[in-house]
Amino acid sequence: MPPKVIKPLALIGLFFLTGFLALSSAVEQRTPLKPYKTDIPPVIDGVLDDAVWKQAPQETGFKTYSPDYGKDTREATIVYYAYDRENLYFAYRCFDSEPAKIKASIAARDTIKRDDWVCLNLDTFNDQQSLYALYVNPLGIQADSKFEGNQEDFTVDVVWYSAGKIGPDGYTVEIRIPFKSIRYGRREPVAMGIIFERFISRLSESGTMPPLDPLQGMNFLTQGRTLLFTDIKHYTLLEALPAVTYGRKSDIDAGELKAGQGETGLSLTAKYGLTSQLILDATVNPDFSQVEADAGQVDFNQRYALYYPEKRPFFLEGREKYTLAANQAGDPLGAVVHTRMIVDPLLGFKIDGKLAPRDTLASIYAMDALPAGAASEYAHFTIVRYKHALTEDSYIGGFWTGRFEGPRYNVVAGGDGQIRISPSSYFGYHALVSQTSLGGAAAETEGHAAGLEYFYNTRDWIFDVAVQDLSKDFETEAGYLTRNGLTRFKAGLAPLIYPKSKTILRIDPMVHVIQVRDKFSGLWETTEQFDLRLMLPRATQLAVGARYATEVFLDKRFDRSNVKMTGSSQVSKRLLLSLGYSYGQKIRYVDEPYQGRGNDASASVTFLPSENLNFSLSLAYSDFTRAEDAVKEYDYTIIRSLNTYQINKYLFIRAIIEHNSFRKRLMTDFLASFTYIPGTVIHVGYGSLYEKLEWRDEAYLPSDRFLESKRGFFFKASYLWRL
Repeated sequence: MPPKVIKPLALIGLFFLTGFLALSSAVEQRTPLKPYKTDIPPVIDGVLDDAVWKQAPQETGFKTYSPDYGKDTREATIVYYAYDRENLYFAYRCFDSEPAKIKASIAARDTIKRDDWVCLNLDTFNDQQSLYALYVNPLGIQADSKFEGNQEDFTVDVVWYSAGKIGPDGYTVEIRIPFKSIRYGRREPVAMGIIFERFISRLSESGTMPPLDPLQGMNFLTQGRTLLFTDIKHYTLLEALPAVTYGRKSDIDAGELKAGQGETGLSLTAKYGLTSQLILDATVNPDFSQVEADAGQVDFNQRYALYYPEKRPFFLEGREKYTLAANQAGDPLGAVVHTRMIVDPLLGFKIDGKLAPRDTLASIYAMDALPAGAASEYAHFTIVRYKHALTEDSYIGGFWTGRFEGPRYNVVAGGDGQIRISPSSYFGYHALVSQTSLGGAAAETEGHAAGLEYFYNTRDWIFDVAVQDLSKDFETEAGYLTRNGLTRFKAGLAPLIYPKSKTILRIDPMVHVIQVRDKFSGLWETTEQFDLRLMLPRATQLAVGARYATEVFLDKRFDRSNVKMTGSSQVSKRLLLSLGYSYGQKIRYVDEPYQGRGNDASASVTFLPSENLNFSLSLAYSDFTRAEDAVKEYDYTIIRSLNTYQINKYLFIRAIIEHNSFRKRLMTDFLASFTYIPGTVIHVGYGSLYEKLEWRDEAYLPSDRFLESKRGFFFKASYLWRL
């Protein structure tokens, strides 16, 4: 039987009522930017010798927003902008008095945030709801993201073109953005919001044009200039992405590797513009493979399942639309939509775009093949996200998620929203209900999740207060939930201090208080935490902190107090270091839990001997000592070495070696990858898993030597065809 219709009347009332609470804040009216229209496009080579740049308007006068607001940037920047009927063009001339210290590398896409870079923040609908961020380092290497719902998502891959050159007085960058690669309003004239940005790594300095208002903090959505142009070519979007994959695996059998039969797969993904702003994606027999294995995490003595980010191409575009208001990292309801819950889909559909200038729709359907022995052959996922834009970056929205597996189902529905109440602050909320049935004679359960948040951010202060309430029976099988049955209050305060020093650029003392009532036991948890963070040159941050904390687990309260320190620094152009360490009280998460203590540490070293080579070594460590008898119960170490040779901007070779001391495993992963543009790729990979085992007396026994237990080879090629 299908689930009964959910009628959360109170939620619906809240959903619409908050729409009338939106208050518009004063916005400075700036003259729109009008790019130069050219009939002769520039050559994207990083050299600003094209005639168009002599005619194009220019912007300068960049002001800092980090480490402080409103200062002249120490190095000058000039931006030029133009367009033709098919593309937007931008050029940056970035002066630098010490060009030998410019940090840049030939690297894979989306890995340049530690370099010097420039960025175009482009609100393509000019509605202050979301923006593309297109980053380019001094050698023309790209990174791109989509910002929406107070979160920046770097899994976005837009088709655009860039080049960069380092010279005796700094560096220059050229950018071409095809209109067919971005979604935008089709009114005449076309209006987009824009903020030009530059980051200088060794100075820890970020600046923008137009300058950011200290009263609004780093709210990019509401502070852009309008870019205005006319007479461009509009497209009916049509893309096809055929792909072929081949894989072959070998598994150990009686002490010897035995190769399985190779498997070849053909897939097709297509994209079609239902309207000029509403896009349909469909995929048949999709390739949902990951190019690179997930980095190892400590997976022992965990209260809840680890979170692994989405990497599969079909699910990445539009992912930022599913952000839940009044929700932050570390909250019990981590996400309403977490597509890694769709494990082995056979086909999928997505709709993403504008229904009207202020109305956005995002939806996913996927048919997920279940493993042998499951009650049903398939599980069906349906996900719908709707948002209605209000003034500035305010909005109200709604969610529906469902997972249906034969007679079993889980449905979550409700609303959320964010209301800007001043230039410096906003109010957010979410209110959701769930229905879950295991099928058969099992009773249906219903639950709720609700949250409220007030956030205030200026140059001098950050203040945040939030309340969440999750019932005992709230469940989500399409999202990520670490814990239910609690009421949680959280508050944080950080005064930002700017000393007159060239060494300490900013001091951030931070206080956090969290109080939780566990509904299963009626017991209270508490956290009182103080941290002190220093911002220094060379993109250096150091922090120390201490907290008093308790946690309730299986109706018992345990101590979770600890001290910690973290630090990261771009020590030089070639060397990056990071470190994290904490020591304190822990819980042993077993059926009869008990108190202990232990260490947790992480560290990484990245060395770039040249612009093309990148060697990275990382460590994760955790241990546990019982409080009762001071016996160390376990220690867990993961060492991961990631080494990349970037032959050019399109082609790289990568080798990963990861050793897990606790699991007594060694993993190797080798990859050669060619990416011309996102979608047009060739990947060749080979990997092995070694375990400390030996086959003796018709059984696997522990050993001091590694035995190869798995081996795999894969090949993937795809081509993006665009009308």
